[in-house]
Amino acid sequence: MFICLVQHAKARSEETDPARPLCEKGLDDITKMASYASGLNIGINEIFHSPKLRAKQTAQVLADYLKPAEGLTETGGLKPNDDPAVWMERLKVMTHNIMLVGHLPQLGKLASLLLCGDADKNVVAFQMAGIVCLKRDENGAWALQWMITPEIVV
Repeated sequence: MFICLVQHAKARSEETDPARPLCEKGLDDITKMASYASGLNIGINEIFHSPKLRAKQTAQVLADYLKPAEGLTETGGLKPNDDPAVWMERLKVMTHNIMLVGHLPQLGKLASLLLCGDADKNVVAFQMAGIVCLKRDENGAWALQWMITPEIVV
């Protein structure tokens, strides 16, 4: 099983727009990333995203390119300060490839929890619109497979 973790793309500031939709750069970055990812044949079955607008918009662009069979699902446990243990438990019973679109610090804590068992270690340097792919082996252990960021995708 693979899980792709995606920090939402760059959003407008709260002062500019309290709803914080994606800004033009954020939309450009996630479109570029989604287009690139669509050529990787990663086979995402479902994309889960936080209820915040910037995550929902990021997830929608990814879904437009990756076309997950089970579509998009808004879900809890992916807001910035949510407990990463919630998703660690959910992942234990999942068997299909998924993508989670959320926020820091939650995604960073989840990656650290899965990779080294300690949510407070900072083992992955997330970037807005970046995609981090982890793989679970037959024994339930997670390992980093790859990571791409807008800066390296042309």
